[in-house]
Amino acid sequence: MKKNLCIGIFLAGVYCARAQAWIRINQLGYTEGDIKVAVLVTKEDLNVAEFSVVEAATQKTVFKGTRINTFGAYAAFKKGFRLNFSAFHKPGKYYIKAGAVQSPVFAISNTIYDGTADFILQYMRQQRTKYNPFLDDSCHTEDGFIVYHKNPRKDSTRIDVAGGWHDASDYLQYLPTSANATYQLLFAYAMNPGSFADEYDASGRKGKNGIPDVLDEARWGLEWMVKMNPGKEEYYNQIADDRDHKGLRLPNKDTTRYAPNMGLSRPVYFITGQPQGPKYKNRTTGVASSAGKFASAFALGAQVLKAYDPVFAASLVPKAKAAYAFGQKYPGTTQTIPFGAPYFYEEDNWVDDMELAAQTLYKTDPQPRYLEDAMAYARKEPVTPWMGADTAHHYQWYPFVNLGHYWGSRQPAHAAEYRSFMQQGIERVKKRGAGNPFLMGVPFIWCSNNLTVGLLTQLSLYKEASGDRQYEELEAAMRDWLFGCNPWGTSMIVDLPESGIAPKDPHSAFTHIGHYKISGGLVDGPIYGSIWNKLIGIKLYKEDAFAAFQSPLVIYHDDFGDYSSNEPTMDGTASLSYYLSKLQAGCVDSIVTVKRVYNGPAAVKIFKK
Repeated sequence: MKKNLCIGIFLAGVYCARAQAWIRINQLGYTEGDIKVAVLVTKEDLNVAEFSVVEAATQKTVFKGTRINTFGAYAAFKKGFRLNFSAFHKPGKYYIKAGAVQSPVFAISNTIYDGTADFILQYMRQQRTKYNPFLDDSCHTEDGFIVYHKNPRKDSTRIDVAGGWHDASDYLQYLPTSANATYQLLFAYAMNPGSFADEYDASGRKGKNGIPDVLDEARWGLEWMVKMNPGKEEYYNQIADDRDHKGLRLPNKDTTRYAPNMGLSRPVYFITGQPQGPKYKNRTTGVASSAGKFASAFALGAQVLKAYDPVFAASLVPKAKAAYAFGQKYPGTTQTIPFGAPYFYEEDNWVDDMELAAQTLYKTDPQPRYLEDAMAYARKEPVTPWMGADTAHHYQWYPFVNLGHYWGSRQPAHAAEYRSFMQQGIERVKKRGAGNPFLMGVPFIWCSNNLTVGLLTQLSLYKEASGDRQYEELEAAMRDWLFGCNPWGTSMIVDLPESGIAPKDPHSAFTHIGHYKISGGLVDGPIYGSIWNKLIGIKLYKEDAFAAFQSPLVIYHDDFGDYSSNEPTMDGTASLSYYLSKLQAGCVDSIVTVKRVYNGPAAVKIFKK
């Protein structure tokens, strides 16, 4: 039976407040200068005219607010209200109260994001293969044997591609997601080097090595990518396939066998530019989507790692150019491979990858043709197509943010045009989310959190490139969504914050059978009820703590059994590194000069802003 907290009483603009109303906040808190908005959602027909900010320690009201926007029904709720207290700046710990409805306690402090960019690297290290520092053990060291090689004599022969990261809670490895993750880590450091510490060595074990941990992680990705490109026009896109999904086990206990006489070696799929798959086939049309990703990661690695290992960095430059030429030669997309089930990453766009490759190569080798190419590619896809869409296939438009537009906006010749491309995408998502109290315009397809991070990145970079601050409330809403200002009141990053409501039971063998914590992973996130209800194999293992907040529109479960909403992904997590490092850096727009040590002191300017 639900107990009435007040009946027929009008309190501070809220009346008849039962335990059917909740105030959602960013659980990490707010900086002093942040746009600060809490969201009150209710299943009752409440009216809200005023709210208070109360100091937690003294119970003293320190601020009264009337900046309130009212919204109609959304998700599981009858009404929603945006409670804006941006005018309050004093550091401390507080809660919001509107009548009898009270929020959790939160902080106002300029240090709330300190360490968060490094926090997520815990999950990246846990995802490593070959040597896994999380387990202090090896796994998948026998990878792999070649499949689909253009030279039939090389088919089924061995190739050393051990290394890199597992994609998610299964143990497949994909070039598209790994290359994007590598670029994102490098980009985060290039933009905000002061946000990263050095507490781990190159192998991922505790101990300083004079190199920021984010670059150790990015290099782990680059070294694997070099193995996946052993020769001219020889590129590989994937290790293993859905035969991996036969049972739950830790990676160092993986005994899956893919072929007779191959031991524990796994298949390594050659990029042919043609459809592949023994039973179900993908819709591959060319190589440029993957070739462009090879090229951009190699080119950015060459620039960022030059101060730490000039020999390795220099070796990446010809590989970046060769990969770019390969993509130009065979335009189109390379999709991942289905084996026994018709599921794969259905990437349909490629000009964004080639645009980013051209922009990044220009920073390594400033030839005008790269900028000309980049502009031509950008005009073919000015807006990443998921932006403003209601739905999409799985990873259909990937990566979820086009960083090439940002680099283009820093080039004088077409800066305004590139900024307009970025703004068009933002406007489409803003329009779609304008009618709900969370301002959420991202479609709730599988891995919706990854799209939210992509939008956040674009919002931040657009503001930096243009000086236009009109989207700051939307940016704050998307940021706060990831940390608990959402229908479920939960963070979307495992154990962040540790003491708050955050994923504790993610879909992972590490947690479910190993009883390990996998802190730092960004989970897939909310998914349309219409999709969730059709998925095979979902089984909730415990009572749904968020049952009151589920709806036909959208669901989220913190439950091992829900692989669709609660499985962390490696690329989504890596994509957070830029935005968290930006928050930690305080959004300072300046020439970044850093001094680091690699075989002696070196001062490096990384991308004059």
